[in-house]
Amino acid sequence: MIFNPEYEAMNEEVRRSLQFVRLKNLVEKLYADVPFYRKKMDELELKPRDIRSLGDISKLPFTIKDDLRETYPYGLLACPLAEIEEIHMSSGTTGVPVVDAYTRKDIEIWGESMARTLAGAGGTRNDTVQNCYGYGLFTGGIGVHYGAKTLGANIIPMSSGNTQRQLMVMQAFGSTILTCTPSYALFIAEEAAEAGIDLRKLPLNKGCFGAEPWSENMRREIEQRYGMNAYDIYGLTEIIGPGVAFECEAKDGLHINEDFFYPEIIDPLTGRTLPDGEKGELVFTTLTKEGTPLLRYRTRDITFLHRERCSCGRTTVRMNRLFGRTDDMLIIRGVNVFPNQIEQILIEIEGTDPHYLIIVTRGPTHLDEVELQVEVNQAFFSDETKNLEGLRTKIETVLKSKLMISVKVKLVEPKTIERSMGKSKRVLDMREI
Repeated sequence: MIFNPEYEAMNEEVRRSLQFVRLKNLVEKLYADVPFYRKKMDELELKPRDIRSLGDISKLPFTIKDDLRETYPYGLLACPLAEIEEIHMSSGTTGVPVVDAYTRKDIEIWGESMARTLAGAGGTRNDTVQNCYGYGLFTGGIGVHYGAKTLGANIIPMSSGNTQRQLMVMQAFGSTILTCTPSYALFIAEEAAEAGIDLRKLPLNKGCFGAEPWSENMRREIEQRYGMNAYDIYGLTEIIGPGVAFECEAKDGLHINEDFFYPEIIDPLTGRTLPDGEKGELVFTTLTKEGTPLLRYRTRDITFLHRERCSCGRTTVRMNRLFGRTDDMLIIRGVNVFPNQIEQILIEIEGTDPHYLIIVTRGPTHLDEVELQVEVNQAFFSDETKNLEGLRTKIETVLKSKLMISVKVKLVEPKTIERSMGKSKRVLDMREI
């Protein structure tokens, strides 16, 4: 089902004209009202009048995550604070949050984008959506919630966790769409099997999964365990949250809602715009955002774009599933984590040396597991065992509090972790995705 044929199946030339009008309006707005972007454009000796075609977007400056961190909290606000109705955040590289502020119109567009996403999976107003993404500052739960409301579907706002209750609700209320991370979908399936529940006999027949990388093998396992169709979705807090792109029932790439989010692929080293079909870094410009609009935001995600007509009837450009990232960010159970966040925490804890190794695996329950090996300085290591246990517990507690993920800490002797003459190897990601 196409939720909004007027825009999703729009003639490509008409769409490009619409994108140009929206881009030009956005550039004029940012130059006039956001000092950060006016300074960036002035440094390039660029004025809004210089944007005369959609292709001129390549003249505009990039925005990176550090820009969002350095302008925290409201340095990128493009409207009066009184017009902001909602705030969401995700962590930045040093723990400084990345802020996304929404006006009423932004929330309406978010709902529209996610309604298209759910409809892409075959969702209709007759569905019951069991929403297991986390609610709160994380954009996942509330984004799906707005989409289900816009679609007209029934919503069960479960949030994440409490798996036994998830199963109880799934059976009692006849949920037909499941939304969560793919790893949590498999964890629910494991718990169901242990409880003797055959998920294939439930009304649940489709799922929208994202917020972490997953593979075709993982899709097949989810589909086999549930007897459902599993669809990939893509989004990021900086742009709007979930709803930026989604798979349709053809499962042949993710349709980008490009009337709202203009995509580019660039060479991550040179910044040069690459043609369709060539792999590079994904960049987005928020064409309609009012609260915190962004010009050419570098996502660090690696993919390519293709425009062949899809069998579903949509004419929007599609992005391939992600190949990886250009930075060292880890996505752990939907939470963004950078090694230097962990390093900063360790530096502040007495007894540890600045040598560590992060080992990420996918456990028997299909959830991400993180072991942090930390060298303890010689004086502390020769101390009593109870002090070592106290240090280990302290590190785990602080990491849980500041990063919002559970980490198993293993204290090791000095000079245990391999040294490198070049860039230190801080992460060993052993997940098979």
